[in-house]
Amino acid sequence: MLSRFAHDHQIEAPIQSGEVKVVRGNLNLHGQTHPVAIDVTLKDGIYRGSTTPIQTAFGITPVSVAGGTVKVKDEVKLEFQISLVE
Repeated sequence: MLSRFAHDHQIEAPIQSGEVKVVRGNLNLHGQTHPVAIDVTLKDGIYRGSTTPIQTAFGITPVSVAGGTVKVKDEVKLEFQISLVE
């Protein structure tokens, strides 16, 4: 499981096209759950958002190569797009 939002997410009011709203919920990565707040926009019927969790906060060791001489940042950007269909 890469990631998932728990069922306790909250949106303060419906999102109108062009608006930015904050969605609060819990992000589960690597068996650990932490609260997140994500700015979400609605444009052309598609909800878009992103968050940048810190790998080590979820117990993930950032990848390193070449004996540790090349390291990857601790931050990972997660982006999503959701299109609702009737």
